[in-house]
Amino acid sequence: MGEKNWPAELFETHGSRLLAVAYRMLGSAGDAEDAVQETWLRLNRAGPGGVENPGGWLTTVIARVCLDMLRARKSRREEPMDARVPEPVTERRDDPDHDLLLADSVGVALLVVLGRLAPAERVAFVLHDMFDLPFDQIAAIVGRSPEAARQLASRARRRVRGAQAAEDVDRARQRAIVDAFLAAARAGDFAALLAVLDPDVAFRADPVAVRMGGAPEIHGAEAVAKTFKRRAQGARPILVDGAVGLLVAPGGWLRVLLRMTIRGDRIARIEAIADPERLGRIGLTVLGD
Repeated sequence: MGEKNWPAELFETHGSRLLAVAYRMLGSAGDAEDAVQETWLRLNRAGPGGVENPGGWLTTVIARVCLDMLRARKSRREEPMDARVPEPVTERRDDPDHDLLLADSVGVALLVVLGRLAPAERVAFVLHDMFDLPFDQIAAIVGRSPEAARQLASRARRRVRGAQAAEDVDRARQRAIVDAFLAAARAGDFAALLAVLDPDVAFRADPVAVRMGGAPEIHGAEAVAKTFKRRAQGARPILVDGAVGLLVAPGGWLRVLLRMTIRGDRIARIEAIADPERLGRIGLTVLGD
């Protein structure tokens, strides 16, 4: 490895893993890139003589950078950490680092759960459960004993599993409500539509959806039910950033997305999104019929 090119060669070998580690810890592609850049700067400052085990050294450094960023993020905000909405990786780039994140993506729902963990818990869980680092190495990163690091990861694991189980139950409930709405709309069953709509439900459409023939705003269950009666024939259930909604994609081309907010057992808000730029930034997962 040439002395002049050694940082670039190391990052060519380890860059994808570093970006993946940082993304899972920080929940933001932009913040992950910042963490990788800071690790690059530290690598340059260390010089080739200061790095005996490149893979372990780089993982340790980026984990410490992410831990510092998580702690700074928490100290700057009075609200809980999960108030920060994770960013799904949706942009396609001609970059193998980003391709790795796309191929081995972490769902928004899991990122939200991770965002509820304390910084040290998140670091311990991600490094051990997702990247199989030993606890003695994690202990040095978080400034705890190996046994304390093990307890951090174990506590985080229990919280993640519990939250994911609750998420699955809630998503099943959302799916049942959205399926009932879709069936009632297609059948033109006005009473059934009213049964799944909150009395004060609000419908809003972005300007592109309005140009397609939709109303910009509709308020009240009866008005919204009349709007959707005998419509949504081509709609399909979908996960919209982890929540159940509907999409309309004739011929496989996504045209309109209906983002739904559910309170209790009724739909309280429906947002029609048709702006291509907005659609490109939303994480979508098509659900089976």
